Amino acid sequence: MVRRAASDAAQKAGHELADIEARSQALAALQEKIGQGKDSAQWLSDHGIAKARRLWQGLDIEPGWEDALEAVLRERLDAVELERLEAAQEWVGDGTDAKAAPPRIALYAPVAAGAQGGSGDVSANGDSLFGRVRSPRPEIARLLSDWLRGVRCRDDVAAALRDRGTLAVGESFVTPRGHLVTAQSIHFFAADSDLHGVLARQRELAELGNAIPNVRGVSLAARDALATVESELDDAQRRYHDESMAFSSQQRRCHDLELELVQLKQVAETAEARRVQIVAELAEITAQETAGKAQGDVLAAERADAQVKLHDEAMQRDAARNAQLEAESEFARGRERVRVAERAAQEAVFAERSCRERLAELERRRESLTAQTEQQRGLLAQLTSERAAIDWTPVEQSLQLQLASRGEAEQALAAARDRQEGLGAELRGAEEARLAAEQKLEPARTKIEEMRLKEQAMVLAEEQFAGQLAEAHADLAALPAELKAFGNKSGLPAEIERLQGAIAGLGAVNLAALDELEIAKERKQYLDAQSTDLTEAMATLENAIRQIDRESRQLLQQTFDTVNENFARLFPVLFGGGQAQLLLTGEEILDSGVQVVAQPPGKRNTSIHLLSGGEKALTAISLVFALFQLNPAPFCLLDEVDAPLDDPNTDRFCRMVQDMAQQTQFLFISHNKITMEMANQLIGITMPEPGISRVVAVDIAEALELAATGAA
Repeated sequence: MVRRAASDAAQKAGHELADIEARSQALAALQEKIGQGKDSAQWLSDHGIAKARRLWQGLDIEPGWEDALEAVLRERLDAVELERLEAAQEWVGDGTDAKAAPPRIALYAPVAAGAQGGSGDVSANGDSLFGRVRSPRPEIARLLSDWLRGVRCRDDVAAALRDRGTLAVGESFVTPRGHLVTAQSIHFFAADSDLHGVLARQRELAELGNAIPNVRGVSLAARDALATVESELDDAQRRYHDESMAFSSQQRRCHDLELELVQLKQVAETAEARRVQIVAELAEITAQETAGKAQGDVLAAERADAQVKLHDEAMQRDAARNAQLEAESEFARGRERVRVAERAAQEAVFAERSCRERLAELERRRESLTAQTEQQRGLLAQLTSERAAIDWTPVEQSLQLQLASRGEAEQALAAARDRQEGLGAELRGAEEARLAAEQKLEPARTKIEEMRLKEQAMVLAEEQFAGQLAEAHADLAALPAELKAFGNKSGLPAEIERLQGAIAGLGAVNLAALDELEIAKERKQYLDAQSTDLTEAMATLENAIRQIDRESRQLLQQTFDTVNENFARLFPVLFGGGQAQLLLTGEEILDSGVQVVAQPPGKRNTSIHLLSGGEKALTAISLVFALFQLNPAPFCLLDEVDAPLDDPNTDRFCRMVQDMAQQTQFLFISHNKITMEMANQLIGITMPEPGISRVVAVDIAEALELAATGAA
């Protein structure tokens, strides 16, 4: 639970940090796109001021008045900062070259605080928009004072219209939504450029920049806490594992002691039963001893005959057993050859299938490349013929005609400008006469203007309400009935105000939401592709694991059966009887252990631990040779494996080694004379002097020849 809580806290902190960083990157991307129009960006780059500081980067205004500042400054909000304003004089030119003329852009130069002169009072009242700009740069205070002079603030359009009579010449009211109201006009603000929301985004970027280190610190602390919890959990698991291993060791020790106790009890019971039996047998033997002596002579003769017959039968049995061993060995070699042939055939089938698929793929690629080559050749021939067929003479003639028409148009334009100047003079005279007439009609005009403003306000209100109804997809036909059902009309303003408050409570429109949505879509597509790849990879791995498990089970089962068969065959040969087998201790062969069951002739032991040292050695030799016959090697090295064996067992061991020496060369280390008699060559290590070893080699065949020669 503690680890899950720490993991959840780390994931939550990581998600919060990722969200904040993604939001910051999206806002920063939007800010970088500001002013990147094709014409203006090229012009700024050509004049080396593309990276210059913009005015909005040094502004901060009270929250809620961002649209007001945007409405007043307009494109001047994105004004470019210059070191010297006189540098702009070179960019104006003489006006003849339209391409060299600067685009619609504002430029400004900061001035040191001591060199600004008197900035004056930007407003006679305390409601100026300049007063709501917080901590402007000192070097641009004069600039903002000039551009915001006469701009006063009102909370809404109704208050601005009510107080417009107090406005002096050149003054205006601005609302938080950016609507401008003068003494005789109103200008409604709407977002029409990429500058909209730049101040709010700038403030949010600063807030996010301050919040990111804190959130990153929280995320790192959560990760450290998770790492600490995981480390403590690993330590606890390690201690639990150690304690479990110790407990398991104690359990095994107790089990071994219990098993040993049971065995001792069985031995004691057997000994007691044997003692009672011996006492009875002694009494019976004492009674039969007398009769036995009488029959001893007869039995001695019969015994001699039986020993002769037994020796003959033993010789016949050994010959039959040797023939059987040879047949079984030949059968095993044949089975191995069949298995190798089947494996080679299977590999050949797989190789043939792979080659056929490769040839088919190469054939398809060759056909595709041939078709593409033919298509490219046809397209090249077509383009060559079209280029040769083009006649450039009419194009040149049309160009000359267009140049002549341009000259005539420029002459006509100059004449039109002259006529325009004359008409402008006449217009100025008429304007002066009109102004004189208007001064006489000012009272009537004022009243008419008031009525017109009211009419315009009503029309605007009607359009606004109609737009709101259209945006809300209202049913205009059913609206009168709904208004009638609503009740008194005086309650509508309160309801509208309540709905507007609810809308305002929803917050500002997130302009970065679309970019975030695109980023999230791209991220989702990438993650979907990764998930698909992982799913396919998992399916491929699972299929491979299942195939490997299946083949491993088959090979392991086949190997186990072969070794078990060899073990069951070799054990009676070494022991002169008895039986042995290998048993799996579990149902799943890949996870199962192997138990060795060995019963020498004349024993009914319940555990392999009850065997003697020689019997354990013979059992181990049987198992090793059973494994060796599964995949025989050219050489086999044996190090004193016959040390615990007596002479009969050593003799059987030597016969088995001689049989297996038909295919494998045996090198063995031994101190047993019977084993050394079996060798074809002896290499002895002697130490005639302390610390000095000497090798003595004896070829048995040569020694026998020398002995035979000497005897002759």
